[in-house]
Amino acid sequence: GSTMMRPCAVRWLGLALVVAGCAAATNGMGTATTVPDTPPDYAGVVPWTTRAIPEARGHVTTRPDGRRQAVRYKGWTPKDFGKFRTYAYDEQRPEPAVLKAEMPKDAKGDPKRGRALFLSRSKGPCTGCHLVPGEDVWPAGSVGTDLSTVGDRQLKDEYLYMMISDARVIFPKSVMPPWGPTALFTPPEIVDIVAYLQTLKGPRAPEKDPERDPFTRKKPVGFGDNLDPTNNPAVLLAEDAEAIWAAKGPMGKSCVECHEGGPQKSMRRVATRYPKWVTQYGRVMSIEDYLSAHGPDTTGRALPGESDDNLKMTLLIKMASNGLPMNVDVRSAEARAALARGQASFHRRVGERNHSCADCHSPEKGANRFLGGRFLGDATAGLSRHFPTWRTSQAEVWDLRKRFQWCMTPLGMNMLPSDSIEYAELELYLASFDNGKPLSVPGIRH
Repeated sequence: GSTMMRPCAVRWLGLALVVAGCAAATNGMGTATTVPDTPPDYAGVVPWTTRAIPEARGHVTTRPDGRRQAVRYKGWTPKDFGKFRTYAYDEQRPEPAVLKAEMPKDAKGDPKRGRALFLSRSKGPCTGCHLVPGEDVWPAGSVGTDLSTVGDRQLKDEYLYMMISDARVIFPKSVMPPWGPTALFTPPEIVDIVAYLQTLKGPRAPEKDPERDPFTRKKPVGFGDNLDPTNNPAVLLAEDAEAIWAAKGPMGKSCVECHEGGPQKSMRRVATRYPKWVTQYGRVMSIEDYLSAHGPDTTGRALPGESDDNLKMTLLIKMASNGLPMNVDVRSAEARAALARGQASFHRRVGERNHSCADCHSPEKGANRFLGGRFLGDATAGLSRHFPTWRTSQAEVWDLRKRFQWCMTPLGMNMLPSDSIEYAELELYLASFDNGKPLSVPGIRH
């Protein structure tokens, strides 16, 4: 992200979109992990009936007019992305086939329309990854190359057309969405974008605001002390959970009767071992997953995933282990099988944009760069030990599963249930990078 990198990036348009084979990364055991050459074994995965709130179940309904729409959280798009593949373990569809499309003959693009399409938030926006001139281009990203002077490269229109339509034709491992095959841009629209890109020539005007340029923009420094209740409202929610902890459920029992000494003592170190394989339920579970099943089974109290009570109890339990190092199981046979499946999900391309988690959160791909105004975290540095976290942009507490669901929605994939096994094993894979690092819950994120 330094200014010294820009000339090379501009000179080699497209090369920054090429993704190398999956690089080795530590997995918390002090050894290297790589994506398995053979597909993980899904045969032993037992189906799970979701215990999440309705908005978190990933259901799709049919309206009276016959149109399908997804049931999602308030304010989220109800658009159905059912024709695109997901992380579901029974998913059989491949990613969109590579399509070598030729530029329409004698096509005359309109640069003005092309620029509007390039900036359109309903389409991309392309500026989420690429910087182009204009004070109205904010926030621009640095995941892709700086295109501010791409017109000086004298690239053929047909080459640019193919790069936009389906860059995989030229660079098989490109992370550029296949805009053409998924019909996110029509051929005439791509022609307009090509015409716009050809107008981008130097010299590059000096930036009036270094924050507009993602290559000179300062990286976020955080939000202060995440455990200070005057700074992080989520800390106070754990106090509400103490009443739930002490109250008797419909079965006449409370948490107090089985866990002596209060949550601060009885739950010490518990959260450092989650997600983990739970033999009783035959699956990997996070704290949130376990509460959704354990609560009804022991006290009769319903604690569905993504409910307020579930999040409060999760905060209470996790905060009891703050400062202790994460220690999730990565050695048992069950854990290793689940890790392999979670790792495969991390690298699996899904949805309308045909993106994987790795495309944004691997250091050899998008991590530590800007996607629009968002700085992309590096999964290999550990991302899970601060969840649930206070989202300043939403004024809400989100656990990692809701963050998964949110990531998938703008990428054009229908959500899986928040307590799905697929998400649990993906979370286990991410948590393996946190091993040895101190738990600090709740976090603060934008």
